[in-house]
Amino acid sequence: MTHASLFSGIGGFDLAAEGASWTNAVIQRSNFKRMNKLGNITLHNADCMNLLREFPDRSFDLAIVDPPYFDGPEKLGYYGTSKSSIGVKRSAYEAKHWTVPDKDYFMELQRVSKNQIIWGCNYFCYSFGPGRIVWDKVNGKSSFSDCEIAYCSLIDTVRLFAFMWNGMCQGKSISEGRIQQGNKMLNERRIHPTQKPVALYKWLLSNYAEPGDKILDTHLGSGSICIACDDLGFEMTGIELDKDYYEGAKRRLQWHQAQHKLF
Repeated sequence: MTHASLFSGIGGFDLAAEGASWTNAVIQRSNFKRMNKLGNITLHNADCMNLLREFPDRSFDLAIVDPPYFDGPEKLGYYGTSKSSIGVKRSAYEAKHWTVPDKDYFMELQRVSKNQIIWGCNYFCYSFGPGRIVWDKVNGKSSFSDCEIAYCSLIDTVRLFAFMWNGMCQGKSISEGRIQQGNKMLNERRIHPTQKPVALYKWLLSNYAEPGDKILDTHLGSGSICIACDDLGFEMTGIELDKDYYEGAKRRLQWHQAQHKLF
C-alpha cells in the first residue's frame, strides 16, 4: 500500500487525488492527526518532531519558525497578564503544549531545511551562526520586549525591521511600520499569545526567499505566515500541535483566500 492510499478517505482528504508532493506523502499514519491542503499551503495538526524525522534531507528551501523560547508559561500554565500596561482587562492565554525545544529539534530543522530563520535565538542554549534579524515592535511604554531577535542563516550581519505591534496599536504597512494604522477595522485579530504580524512574514519572504522556494513552519500558531505565503505565491508546509490553534489558523487562511475569490 502506498502512502497516498494510506490517507485516502481520512478526513475527506485524498493525497493521490490532490496530487500531493512527496514531502507530504512520506508522513506515516502513526504521526497523523489532521491535514488540510489549501492552495499552495499544506497544514498538519501533529507533533513537529514526528514529522521532521520523516522528511528527507533538505526538503525545504527556507524554514521560518517561532518555537516557544522560555519556560515561564509551561510552569505557570498560562501566558500573559490579566491587565495591560494601561489597565485594560484582558484574558490570559492557557499555555497548551508549551514545550521549549531542545538540541534534537534544531538538528532536525537544519537537516530538513537549506536555510533557517529562527525567532527567539537569544533564549536558546544552541550554537547559531552570526546572522541576526531584529524586529522593532515600536511598542512605546509597553511592559513587553521592545524587540524580538531571530537567527538568519542567510546573512552574517544584523538587519532591522520596524513594525508597530502593541495591542490595538498596529503598524500601517511594511514601508510605514512606525506609523500607527488609523483604521482599527484593518487591524489583525489576535488568536494566539505570540502572534506575529503578516507584514513581518511578507518582509522576511521578500528579502530572504527566492521565487519557487518551499517554506516550512514547525510552530504555526496563528498562521500569519500562511497568509504571507499565500499572497506571495510560495508553497508552504505548516505544522501545529494544538488542535484549537490549528483550526484557528486554518479558518484564518480560508477566510483570507475567500476574499481573493470575492474580488
